[in-house]
Amino acid sequence: MQKNNTRILHAALALRDGSVWHGKGFGATGKITGEVVFNTGMMGYTQSVTDPSYTGQILAQTYPLIGNYGVSRQEFESDGPKIQGYAIYELCRGPSHYTSTMDVDTWLKSGGIPGIEGIDTRELTKVLRNEGTMLGALEVSENPIDVSEILNAAKTAEDPNERNLVTEVSINRPVTYPGKGKRIVIIDCGMKAGISQSLLLRGASVTRVPAEYSTKKIMDLSPDGIFISNGPGDPKMAIKTIKTVSDLIEYKLPVMGICLGNQIIGLSLGCDTYKLKFGHRGQNHPVMEKSTGKCYITSQNHGFTISPESVKDKDVDISFVNVNDGTVEGIEHKKLPVFGVQYHPEARPGPVDTGYLFDKFMKMVERSK
Repeated sequence: MQKNNTRILHAALALRDGSVWHGKGFGATGKITGEVVFNTGMMGYTQSVTDPSYTGQILAQTYPLIGNYGVSRQEFESDGPKIQGYAIYELCRGPSHYTSTMDVDTWLKSGGIPGIEGIDTRELTKVLRNEGTMLGALEVSENPIDVSEILNAAKTAEDPNERNLVTEVSINRPVTYPGKGKRIVIIDCGMKAGISQSLLLRGASVTRVPAEYSTKKIMDLSPDGIFISNGPGDPKMAIKTIKTVSDLIEYKLPVMGICLGNQIIGLSLGCDTYKLKFGHRGQNHPVMEKSTGKCYITSQNHGFTISPESVKDKDVDISFVNVNDGTVEGIEHKKLPVFGVQYHPEARPGPVDTGYLFDKFMKMVERSK
């Protein structure tokens, strides 16, 4: 059993619409702004906090207890916390699990991430569902919070989606994970570790390259297949990456994308994307495969998706749809070995129902000349 000395910190979360939640602070002190989003998952907080797709966002968890199994490095999806701030109902300060090395409070403090607990995150979620995702501000301080100041910070907050967040989270130079099989080049737009691990488990040799790596440099690696990872923000901001993927598709290599990678494939094929009202974030989102009518429960984390109207006059089929709202959850090229899905078949966290898609991709690679 790990224990942590409780610090008494003030905290407040404000939204651009003028609403304010007061609670207790944890993690780092300071004031930050970001896009406030919610995740409905009942587990997997370590993976969510370290998922680069949350860059620029203040993450609220609807599940009431966070931190009960501590923090384990083996569950990280990147090198550390990527969220802007954290909002929860109750923080467990004495976690118990044999793999845990620290508690969430200590972890976020060391990562410079402020957190607020003791607020009704389900009420917050209702606001975001009704009004849509909003910009907000979170402050944690040893002193009482000045409400007027934090409200002003929320109302003047910069929208992180107006930046090319992909370049902020992508690696700076190529990294190779040796294997004996076909060479897969992953274009890193903010890759979760589970993606490379899923490919390595299937015998691939993986090279991970920066998001804005040129087509020539990628082809110089003699890839047998191309993979575009998940990542944060508006996919339309990744202009260079979209152009590169468009060029790579012309080589008729097998291409697969996940989440933002799916959106980039769509944009490279002439489709359009748009921002969802409040996004899909959690581990229990049902999707239906249109060709079979089969339904799968999936892990998701995205705020943008492909416009179904923009697909109609392209050589592209919609392969999966969201059962809850009918939005596009996957596309596939009619003639070329190119496909993407909006959800996360690698899970981490979540169900592994759709892990077969990695097998499908590797079979495409094996058949490709």
